[in-house]
Amino acid sequence: MKKLLGLLLFGTMSLGHAASFPCTQAKTSTEKTICNTRSLNDADVKLVTIYNIVLHAVPMGGRDDEKSAQYQWLKKRNTCGADGQCIANAYSIRQQHLDSIINNRVLTQGPF
Repeated sequence: MKKLLGLLLFGTMSLGHAASFPCTQAKTSTEKTICNTRSLNDADVKLVTIYNIVLHAVPMGGRDDEKSAQYQWLKKRNTCGADGQCIANAYSIRQQHLDSIINNRVLTQGPF
């Protein structure tokens, strides 16, 4: 019984927070949809993790470029509203970009 309760509590806590923002403070319909859709929440966690790796692995000038690209991407993602497929597509496109930086820049040339 205690194990089951622990699993239930862990499950509800993990759904209450996406990596890049607290779901309890979600304001936009896009953020609320991400919080309420496990696959989008998972995509958010993955993207933020890779984004943070990229920021630490690229040279200073590249960091500013990626920060700007992330800001622009967030604005575009938020135009999806509650359209889960639109949000998923936005994550997929951005994730491909970040993965290409990891594969083509970091893994072949090193972090600096």
